[in-house]
Amino acid sequence: MSLVVGGDAACPGAEGRSVDPGFPPHGPVRCRVSGLRAVAAPFVAAVPAGARVRTRLRLSPADEAVLRAAGAHLGSLAGRDLKARCGEGRLDAKGRAVSRRERKRALTAKSSSRWAGAITRASEDQWRLAERNQRAERATLRARIRAIEARLAVRVGGQAGRVRGYATRAEWHAKQVRLQVLRARLSRVEQRITDGRVQVTRGGKNLLRKRHHLAAAGLTEARWRQEWESTRLFLTADGEADKVWGNETIRWHPGQGWLEVKLPAPLAHLANRPHGRYRLSGTVAFTYRGGEVAAQAATGAVCYDITFDPARGRWYLDASWRIPAQPGPRSGGPAAVPRAGRRPEPRAPGSVGRHGGRQPGRPADHGPAHADWAAGQPAGRSAPRRHHHAHRPGP
Repeated sequence: MSLVVGGDAACPGAEGRSVDPGFPPHGPVRCRVSGLRAVAAPFVAAVPAGARVRTRLRLSPADEAVLRAAGAHLGSLAGRDLKARCGEGRLDAKGRAVSRRERKRALTAKSSSRWAGAITRASEDQWRLAERNQRAERATLRARIRAIEARLAVRVGGQAGRVRGYATRAEWHAKQVRLQVLRARLSRVEQRITDGRVQVTRGGKNLLRKRHHLAAAGLTEARWRQEWESTRLFLTADGEADKVWGNETIRWHPGQGWLEVKLPAPLAHLANRPHGRYRLSGTVAFTYRGGEVAAQAATGAVCYDITFDPARGRWYLDASWRIPAQPGPRSGGPAAVPRAGRRPEPRAPGSVGRHGGRQPGRPADHGPAHADWAAGQPAGRSAPRRHHHAHRPGP
């Protein structure tokens, strides 16, 4: 595809004369560009499917001791359940239901029915995430192997089409060794996928590796132990739509500000409220979107997570809930029709024209050319300027 720059038109395959007699000096300048990406139809971004809000917990020493004891006990049960789930491998829908029922029954005696349900649900989610990660790793390894094989097929210092060979013989040999390593890794990953085996580490593999390189990580053994134990705590309560204040395991009262935790059966002696519950000594308030949390807690299900940040020495409470689906634009409506095929529409008085903005009351159209770039940029930054683009004539 040829592109003409500096003429009356700047579009693929068109010629034009230079507007500025000084540039270009010898008429139009042609440049070769690869195939331009086709502009897809505009789309309307979907509304968020859920919300998550965090607030800080100010605990007394007694509160912190109770939460640590409950989180460590439930964390040990979660680790055992995850090990049991990973040992079962890939299961169909019926097999997953049977497995979860049996594992939940075994955990209930050591915690409670609701704690056991949250643990088994988390184990299943971790297994599925690990399986998706394995498939993503397989795709990445295959792409890297193809790229190296294509460059190895070209002679050193040469080029075949758009594929360039390696610059030196030493680099070619190093990439040959690298190719063998990647093929071995791919073989192991494919074998694990075939067998339905996954690798999961509660607390994270990165933190686990730091245990063998404490000096490089800038940690002491005591500091690493604190982080390791904090990340393996389990204090998560799934939401229940038909229960007061969101669920029966971790409850927050918006009006009075108290927070109660249902203790596992072995720790019921630490309770300071009836029915094996422990109420924190301080009050809890959500300063950000507190009204939404209160409304959801009073009318629907709320999932609560209690976590500890060892770097700051702070405890946090996270509230999350699902947002009801809202009706969006109809399929095939104006927002789903490409601009090139859209007919002119009547505009209300005072509305902005085509080149000055969007019509009030209509959702903004996001084209893929700018949406892909803007997705990774901070708010307030504009899309990069694009040169040598073709201007589409007006209607």
